[in-house]
Amino acid sequence: MSTLVVKPASGTRRFIRHYLEMVVAMFAGMLVLGVPAGLVLEAFGVTDLHGDAPAASLFLMAVTMTVPMVAWMRYRGHGWAPCNEMAASMFLPTFAVIGLLWSGALTDFGALMMLEHLVMLPSMLVAMLLRREEYSHAH
Repeated sequence: MSTLVVKPASGTRRFIRHYLEMVVAMFAGMLVLGVPAGLVLEAFGVTDLHGDAPAASLFLMAVTMTVPMVAWMRYRGHGWAPCNEMAASMFLPTFAVIGLLWSGALTDFGALMMLEHLVMLPSMLVAMLLRREEYSHAH
């Protein structure tokens, strides 16, 4: 008896691959850019980033994740419009979380950072689904 194996279409594989590449770029950015960014803030007198400047810390996290994502997208041949949309998909959740912080609705830094990261993942997916063809073909 033979087993039928259904492989996803090439475009679907490319779409999934791009999403995973963006997640890897996010984590690489946190690891590689996080320490130097923290050192820059220390030079300006911020020693306890999470306690002294939680909004700046959340914003900095978005920057350190977005820069490598956009760089990788440009390397892979994407135009500026999809790169800007992907960047927006990272910053919109960040601004929403900073809004929660400033309004007093949520002040626990760990919860804010977790929420920021959790919302970024579906936000990236939405940006990609809006340009499905962009992310489904080779660059």
